[in-house]
Amino acid sequence: MKYIAIDLGLKRIGIAYSAHKDIVTPLPAVIRKNRNQASLEVKKILQEWEADAVVIGVPLGGSSEDEMKRRIAHFMNLVNFDGQIYYQDEAGSSLEAQNRMKGEIKYIRDGRIDSISAMIILERYLYTQ
Repeated sequence: MKYIAIDLGLKRIGIAYSAHKDIVTPLPAVIRKNRNQASLEVKKILQEWEADAVVIGVPLGGSSEDEMKRRIAHFMNLVNFDGQIYYQDEAGSSLEAQNRMKGEIKYIRDGRIDSISAMIILERYLYTQ
């Protein structure tokens, strides 16, 4: 099964890929200009990587969970993805991504942190399956 993980943000969308449970790779993030451009780019990524399922990070259990799921559902409707969509708790994934990156590269807002966050979200999902 081929998975794409999405860390959906208002400015950047982190993307990660896995076709094997033990290997998750961050992909270049989508820099979000507007929702139509972003959904089109995500759709192209899903097609290019032949994704069977999407794992999306969401803050589970919090007061914003329902609102975030609504926004995610709207975005994925624009993407028009036919495969399975799974939600994974994203709590702390951005902080963990920043900690993994410390000392490796200069912090630049180019989406690397967002894609590593997506990688962490996908790792969490795969390790619980």
